[in-house]
Amino acid sequence: MEVLLLEIEDPGCFWVTMKGCGPYIVDEIEYKNLNAEMNRFYDKSYEDVAEVKPLTVEEGQTCVVFSEELKCWCRAIIKSIMYCTDHYQTECFLVDYAKYIFVKSKDIRVALEAFMQIPYRAKKCRLYRTKPVTLRIDFCEDTAKIVPAKRWDSAATRYFQNLLKATTQMKAKLCAVEDNTFDVFLYVTIKDEKVCVNDDLVSKNFARFEEAKENTGSSADYQEDQTSLRVESLPVKIVNPALDFRPVLCQKKVSTNLETGLAVSTSFLEETYQRSSTDLNENTVPSFQNLSEETNCVFLSNKIEPSSILETAPLFDDLKKELTRKKFLGPNFTESYCWPPVARGCDVVAISYQGNDPFLYIPPVLTFLQSGSCYKALPNRNGPLALILCPGWKKAQLVFELLKTYKRCSRQLHPMLIILGQNKEEARSVKIQGCEVIVTTPYSLLRLLEHHSLLFCRLCHLVLDEIEVLFSDATEQVFTVLDYYKKAIITEEREYIPHQIIAVGTRWNKHIALLIKEFMNDPYIVITAMEEASIYGNVQQVVQPCTNHERTAVLLKILDFTHNNLQKVLVFTNSVNEAEMVHEALKNNSIFSLKIHKESEFNFKYILEEWTKKYSSGSHVVLVLTDDCMQSLGITDATCVIHFSFPSPRIFGQRLYSMSDNFHNVIKDSSVDQEYTQARSVILLTENSTCHALGILRYLQHAEAEIPPQLHDITAKTLEAEEDKKFSRPLCAYLKTLGICKTRTVCPDRHQINLQIDVPQNIPDKITLMPGCVTILPLHIVSATNYFGRIVDKQKDQYTILAEEINEYFKKPSNKVSVKNVEKLAFYGLCEKTLFHRVQVVEISPREEENLFFNVKIKYIDEGRTSRVQSYQLLHLPARFQCLPPQAVEFVVCRVKPIDNEMEWNPKVTHYIHHKIKGKLHEAKIVHTLGNTAWVDPMVRVTRLSDLKMSVNEYNVRSEILSTGLGTDNPEHITQLQKLCGRMKALDLAKNLEPLSIKEDTAGPENVSNPQNMSIQENSTENCNSPKITFGYHPYDGVAQTKEAEDSILRQHKCFYPEIKWFQNEETVTVKVKIASVADCKCEFSKEKVVFSACSGDKLYLADMELHQYILAEKSTCVIKDKEAVIVLVKEKKGAWCKLVKNKNPHVSFDFEHWEDLEDKNPFPVGTKKLYCTAAVTEELVDSSEDSGTESDE
Repeated sequence: MEVLLLEIEDPGCFWVTMKGCGPYIVDEIEYKNLNAEMNRFYDKSYEDVAEVKPLTVEEGQTCVVFSEELKCWCRAIIKSIMYCTDHYQTECFLVDYAKYIFVKSKDIRVALEAFMQIPYRAKKCRLYRTKPVTLRIDFCEDTAKIVPAKRWDSAATRYFQNLLKATTQMKAKLCAVEDNTFDVFLYVTIKDEKVCVNDDLVSKNFARFEEAKENTGSSADYQEDQTSLRVESLPVKIVNPALDFRPVLCQKKVSTNLETGLAVSTSFLEETYQRSSTDLNENTVPSFQNLSEETNCVFLSNKIEPSSILETAPLFDDLKKELTRKKFLGPNFTESYCWPPVARGCDVVAISYQGNDPFLYIPPVLTFLQSGSCYKALPNRNGPLALILCPGWKKAQLVFELLKTYKRCSRQLHPMLIILGQNKEEARSVKIQGCEVIVTTPYSLLRLLEHHSLLFCRLCHLVLDEIEVLFSDATEQVFTVLDYYKKAIITEEREYIPHQIIAVGTRWNKHIALLIKEFMNDPYIVITAMEEASIYGNVQQVVQPCTNHERTAVLLKILDFTHNNLQKVLVFTNSVNEAEMVHEALKNNSIFSLKIHKESEFNFKYILEEWTKKYSSGSHVVLVLTDDCMQSLGITDATCVIHFSFPSPRIFGQRLYSMSDNFHNVIKDSSVDQEYTQARSVILLTENSTCHALGILRYLQHAEAEIPPQLHDITAKTLEAEEDKKFSRPLCAYLKTLGICKTRTVCPDRHQINLQIDVPQNIPDKITLMPGCVTILPLHIVSATNYFGRIVDKQKDQYTILAEEINEYFKKPSNKVSVKNVEKLAFYGLCEKTLFHRVQVVEISPREEENLFFNVKIKYIDEGRTSRVQSYQLLHLPARFQCLPPQAVEFVVCRVKPIDNEMEWNPKVTHYIHHKIKGKLHEAKIVHTLGNTAWVDPMVRVTRLSDLKMSVNEYNVRSEILSTGLGTDNPEHITQLQKLCGRMKALDLAKNLEPLSIKEDTAGPENVSNPQNMSIQENSTENCNSPKITFGYHPYDGVAQTKEAEDSILRQHKCFYPEIKWFQNEETVTVKVKIASVADCKCEFSKEKVVFSACSGDKLYLADMELHQYILAEKSTCVIKDKEAVIVLVKEKKGAWCKLVKNKNPHVSFDFEHWEDLEDKNPFPVGTKKLYCTAAVTEELVDSSEDSGTESDE
């Protein structure tokens, strides 16, 4: 179809009007007639403006406005509302002309239904499957590459505009309709040459093609001469043309009363016209909120007029121009509330889902810093005006890069990034002359302050980025900095100097309350994450576990009110049927309640009238509703929210917002007790809510609320299931390099040993079985402590021989045969400069059919690094060169980690180690192996002095890292890994020791097997140096395994049998396992046996007890105390046991102290107690006389 261009924003958003015929297209004559009718009607009604003037206006509202430029009345959508001295001014989008204009509130008219029958003339379009790209520069690697981008850059937009302006004819191929936007292939005619704009942008590296979900081919498949241009064939259903294809300008709904100027929760005018529309058209459905769209809510401590568009934002003009040049789309919802108070120099606390975005504060802070007159009274010394504290070096680097990006449009601020290690000389040498903005971390700042005591003498603005992380990882350091700042600004000389603290983050933290009370002055608190707002507001969080069919009874019990105050309760359900069922149950129990849902006979106006009535104290108002009614009702004064069904996390926050009027200001009222908090949230936790259980638990922990034991049980199983899902994933990199993973719950990788994956790979068997010093060659440096390389055989290195043969083979041009059909995971040869390598294809990029060559991702199997190459570069590799297994091994240097609780190494350290060790032979001792990873300690560069016939240790890699001042000791590194292996060993050993149990009736000298006859296949070294431990055993039929054989196996695996004492009564047996400092305890009960395992220090204990008689496994328990574990076994049949285990064991003995206690309590040694005590003691005495008393920890 032919199109006429109206307006261009970028290739992803431009406006056209269409010519031709189809369901979306209306003849131009109809638009002219509509325009004439509107002019006649609104000009005629000028005398009685009140009838056609709206009572309220809101963002996103459809209306009719008068355009001074076009000299006519136009259909429009309100984009934003601004308050002026005597009126409101609105920015409107003219939907038939694709123009933005500013209109006074007095020039806005109601859009009658008769004028909304035909679709908008301006159609919003974007280039189909054509996505933006940008040039990304990696300063660490010193490389630049084109990568996908979220926004179109100015060069692409300018080229697109010039291309369309030069065209003599423009046609569009309509491919899809999504979110009221037409996806098109655009064809333009320039100098009699037809060009596909989509292809042109891609070919000039302004864009990329996005692969469709189905194989739709390339843009060539959509050539204009190959397919029909009829749009009738598209499977798109039009319900109401007046309601379709309207531009989505804004998602937030901020209604404003034109007469009072106060924010109102809903528009009654909209309801009135909805009812009028229903009368005119029976097919019209009432408008309900679409929960798939984000609904924005905000909690404010002080009133703020948001700035929702860049033109009116409180930023200086040059910065606005720079942001516009970079295609900045304007402030988001949170930024629109944060920027105004920050730009005025006020203290601000902002908690948002986007709270880790530095743009919340950088533009307004830069704006304030432009007014140099504010700082004239400051002492004329060196020192920053603004200090930005970030939680780590990585975030600090990001903030610093942003400041450098926008410094060209501001006065010279000379920003500095300061990341200091523990070397005092480095801190002493820092020069801050002329610097007005410092970006750093709390630890680095305190090190700097030791040598620059006057650093705060000019400081006015203190920014705390990711405040929740700062307070969780560096609480003491942050408050120390705040104390320094407070002392610096309370001097009399700085009384009239700006002083501002800005704290932004994603979560509320209890320390923020102290920050506000002690260090801030009437701050603006902006919270757009409603779950966090409820924690700030001290909302009481209650979880009520119950079964699904008990929910109604539990709800009735909760609604059995005892409060004296007015209670306004919202009961949220997930469906219409649930709402009806709950409402009926309340009615049957004489509880007055209202209900509203999309099929309800009541309208919103009636419900709101009932809800907002004035009720006396002690009254109770209950409203049962579905989530899609929240936005339309706009209730914010509820005192209790009951989640009859649990929603998604975002909807959960919107539900809590219904109580926002009753959020307590805990900053001003510190005497509020959690128990008597007015607002309350009640969650009914059923078996259907298990998928949300983990999220609920974390939220309750975050809110420091009471957690029911049932929730712990559910989440324990959920966490175990989540870890099981990761069982085929690689072992977590943080676990390998640091011994811990701080983000375990969200980390996608595995945190437990997988005996199938973690078998030794690429590590010689002799090294695995007998760990010791090896020669290693680091070839690919991942980080300061993590490398890939090879283990070099000192006597005869097979890979060196192979490499020489490969290079000799490929020297002949006839042997360089390119591969035609590339297969994933296959091995090939690759020439890199003058050397040839063995590589494996790990990923093949999708390619177009017409392309002969394509990208593949390869792994250098003998070095460990990965790269991308063209398919034609791969060479056929003869089978004889594939026989030697891949040689690349991952090495991790032990017992060292980054300083300041960082999880990743500073690039300075990695860069230093990279140049220090790459390609050089080192001597290392392997202390642990898992899979293809070897942990080394130490790793030393040894230089051999042949003349003197001696060797010199040139450097120790761990010591070199520590010498940079950016690393510190990590003594628990290997211990943590051994514990991880120990837990897996215990489970494996418990399963495999069962056939080794001792049978008394077959015991005899002739039947005792020699431990050497048992095949013990151990793929690991001692102390869990390898991941996989399998126990092979071949017991003969009827042969009893002696205690010595069992202890031999335990010793070989560093597993000890604990000391056990027991006593009993008629119904239970109490077993005490003597282990100091029990950790990672696990006790498994079955009808006839108990398997107990635990760790203590670096020792693993295991007790596999086959019981003398049967027990009730489900009623038996295990409790951990200070120096022992107490196991209570419930007997299946009451009575006395003559012994605890079937087979005698020297580590198990009767507890004589309790036997004496029993005699003391029963002075008459007659009856049951005496009988079972005596029997047990007799048996134990016999057993102890036959054994030699072997110690358990040998």
